[in-house]
Amino acid sequence: MEIIKTGIKDLLIINPKIFADARGYFFESYNEEVFKKNGIDVNFIQDNQSLSSTGVLRGLHFQAPPHDQGKLVRVITGAVLDVAVDIRKNSSTYGKHVAIELTEENKTMFFIPPGFAHGFLTLKDNTIFSYKCTNLYHKESEGTILWDDLDLNVNWNYNDPILSEKDISGIPFKTFVSPF
Repeated sequence: MEIIKTGIKDLLIINPKIFADARGYFFESYNEEVFKKNGIDVNFIQDNQSLSSTGVLRGLHFQAPPHDQGKLVRVITGAVLDVAVDIRKNSSTYGKHVAIELTEENKTMFFIPPGFAHGFLTLKDNTIFSYKCTNLYHKESEGTILWDDLDLNVNWNYNDPILSEKDISGIPFKTFVSPF
């Protein structure tokens, strides 16, 4: 497994070692020992999965402390543009983001620690997205930052995404008060 640091502290890209032959492929999608050796010392306690069609945008979501969540995300089938925004108010990269394409072909994973807003845009129909989470879902602690906020300047490269009511009414970043 190759773990790559991004330009934002604690936000990591993970490329598994893939063993492929005529039968198909095999790879480790999680190895506690390897993760701990690379500074990811977390306890995953909930797994989630979503199915989306092309153009669905989910995010930018977070859960406030004490119910904050770290996430290990990956695509099982299909493709997404995955985005994590640093919302740790004392961070030198506050308001900055990393965007990465996660696909069934590249099998790349993205570790997003607590203190980040997270979202993704589905690039292919029937995309199955998997999340390992470090905390349980807690509705009263969830928040949403406006996905197309000009201050964040995320280039989704998509004109008319399919959004939930929650995502349409996200908080503008200028008025957002970070709980982190």
